[in-house]
Amino acid sequence: MTETWRLVLSPPATGAWNMAVDEAILENVVRKGSRPTLRLYAWNPPCLSLGRTQAFADVNIPALKENGWDIVRRATGGRAILHTDELTYAIILPKDNAHVKGSVLESYQYLAQALLSALEDLGANVEMNPAGRLRKSSSQSNPVCFETPSAYEITVNGKKLIGSAQARQKDGVLQHGSLPLTGDLTRITEALSFSDEKSRQVAAQKLTASASTLEFALGRKVDWGTASKSFTRAFQSVLGIRLIPGELSDTEKSRASELIQKKYAHPDWTERI
Repeated sequence: MTETWRLVLSPPATGAWNMAVDEAILENVVRKGSRPTLRLYAWNPPCLSLGRTQAFADVNIPALKENGWDIVRRATGGRAILHTDELTYAIILPKDNAHVKGSVLESYQYLAQALLSALEDLGANVEMNPAGRLRKSSSQSNPVCFETPSAYEITVNGKKLIGSAQARQKDGVLQHGSLPLTGDLTRITEALSFSDEKSRQVAAQKLTASASTLEFALGRKVDWGTASKSFTRAFQSVLGIRLIPGELSDTEKSRASELIQKKYAHPDWTERI
């Protein structure tokens, strides 16, 4: 029997709301209050997200204020991402779901097949970065997520195209990731602290050399709606699931509002490291 998931297409929202919604869905999915969920969303205003264990000292607060950019800390690991002009996906499942069986890396590889298919559907000549061919970062303290592809992340012409991270907690699995659709990826260097301006310029150059937007990869723009349709088709065909459009439940909305106040918009979480 084909497994049925809920498809949630969310309007652009703040970083705190987006992260709170993902966690609220995770809790409800684990309680069997909601189906396994694929959520596709965007961000407004642009938001710098930090990995769960990333130092808050990496952030250039004056630059965030000057640009009108938001900040949030993710529940998942990895390094900083500036979320703007992108499609973000979240896969939210109970830990015993067959689609996330095995280790984190095994499930990561499996789910990446759907991401590959979505991008191929959009016309991108993509490949999966294999576990045995990781690019070494020039600095272990590099604060930028998109500078170095990790195992099984998606690349185009050797450049990272989708950055993803997975967390297993609360008896569930949350994997989310970012597909930059357009824009200047080096904007993130403005949001981060560097020892001097030369270091910032070097980081921007490395990012340009090692990461790509979908527009750059294709030579044309793809809007959010078109990309979301390709993701929906790919997840259904590759994973063999049925996606039913749905909304957040009242329980999820209420819990998300609570998580904003107590966690994602609170300095005790954002600035905890």
